[in-house]
Amino acid sequence: MAADPLILREEQEIQRLEALLRAQKAAFLAHPMPTLAERRRDLDGLRRGLLAFRKRLAAAVSEDFGNRSVHETYAELMSSVQGIRYARRHLRGWMRPSRRRAGLLMATTRSRVHYQPKGVAGIIVPWNYPLALSLGPMTCALAAGNRVMLKMSEATPRVNEVFRELIASVFDEEQVAVILGDVAVGRAFARQPFDHLLFTGSTEVGRHIMRAAADNLTPVTLELGGKSPTLISDDVSLEMAAERICFGKAFNAGQTCVAPDYVLCPAGRVDEFVRAFEKAFAEMYPDLHRNLDYTCIVNDRQYRRLLGYLDDARAMGAEIIELNPGGTRTDPGQRKLPLHLVKNVTPGMRLMQEEIFGPILPIVTYDGVEEAMWMCIEF
Repeated sequence: MAADPLILREEQEIQRLEALLRAQKAAFLAHPMPTLAERRRDLDGLRRGLLAFRKRLAAAVSEDFGNRSVHETYAELMSSVQGIRYARRHLRGWMRPSRRRAGLLMATTRSRVHYQPKGVAGIIVPWNYPLALSLGPMTCALAAGNRVMLKMSEATPRVNEVFRELIASVFDEEQVAVILGDVAVGRAFARQPFDHLLFTGSTEVGRHIMRAAADNLTPVTLELGGKSPTLISDDVSLEMAAERICFGKAFNAGQTCVAPDYVLCPAGRVDEFVRAFEKAFAEMYPDLHRNLDYTCIVNDRQYRRLLGYLDDARAMGAEIIELNPGGTRTDPGQRKLPLHLVKNVTPGMRLMQEEIFGPILPIVTYDGVEEAMWMCIEF
């Protein structure tokens, strides 16, 4: 019986991952303290590579999503380039030893802290911002003198290929390596004995990452999503509030860990807020169906998950308000999901139990600021 090609590819990528980690560790031991000039050279090369590949990266991101605003992808790249420049500008000061007081018992001595690289940093990249959330941690790791291995998300295959080509054009694999593959490769990646492991993603997956890293006592940095409430006060301009909340929720179609997850609105101002929000959204996206600046949901699984939230809320008595300027029905095959406001929300609804991560905005009413604070804890 022939072996499954997918399983075979994953096994080969896991073997490649393990071999690359051994090679990077050996290379680090041979040269554990890169100089200031070497680190700056690496950062400069990364910046030049990003600028050279920017159009291909933007096209690849849009292809993976089904459509993604080129301006949103360029915002990712611009913030990454700014991060590289910031690191380069401050690198000399970061590398300089810092003095410490020695205390009375060691009064005749001088104490300094010397900052040293840790070794090989593993970075697990999410799908929602595959460029910024790979480049940001990698910039910090390279500035600190480390070697880097990145596990890209299986949800963005076209981005991954272009990104691997970009990295290969700048670095040897003994310094920076890109690992591809499905869930099995991701699990194997988390189990490797890195000197530090960074993960950005959901709380549920973060628990699995931390358990896997614990076997090697690998230090872990977790940047996890969650519910992000937005509180509207009783005296704020609703036009201003609606415009700002709408921008944060519509950017990347709400597929952002710090997007407004739900709104806490004074009970007497809900209808006014809905009207202001509808107006703001229509001004930003006058014709949703044909607007290339409104991003699609990344894949069918995420699209069905969001529709499931709406079905569950509707069945539990919620009022769903679909915002679809232009009036044209969107094709489900496009995965372009209009922004939905949800009224009459209750704690038992799935969209109030889990991070939404999409263009759905529940509106929770409150009668006083103290009540609103307790609601944030409840949800």
